[in-house]
Amino acid sequence: MIGRFIAGISAIIWSPKREKYLLLRRSSKKDFGAGGWECVTGRVDQGEGFPEAALREVQEELGVDVTLDFMIDTVHFYRGEPVPENELLGVVYHCTYDESVPFTVSDEHDAFEWVTAVEAAEKLPSDHWLLPHLQQAEQLREKFPPNFLNS
Repeated sequence: MIGRFIAGISAIIWSPKREKYLLLRRSSKKDFGAGGWECVTGRVDQGEGFPEAALREVQEELGVDVTLDFMIDTVHFYRGEPVPENELLGVVYHCTYDESVPFTVSDEHDAFEWVTAVEAAEKLPSDHWLLPHLQQAEQLREKFPPNFLNS
């Protein structure tokens, strides 16, 4: 039997102008997680690297370019029942969006909000997968200058 590896990305988008993170609400038309709040997420296509997938997913979901600042963490999801066929392993990136070009939310989502990490913790369920990554983003952003991967 040939194994199967499914990889994904999460792009936590930070606006230095607002000093807030972008949350997106999954469309009520989606088959999984409808109405839930998240950041940009998606799968890594075959032959694609994690950074390329993150930039592509942001472009697909928001129609804008961002800067990958740093990797926040890795993540392990199950979509549905916790069986290997439903696993998703991935990377969480901190991205900067300078707002020089307005974004447009794709049909993947039906609403958005800019929030601080504290506001996100008040909005999301206490066990939401995104919360620890937002806390890590806050800590890492304090330690590293913006865009340090690209300097």
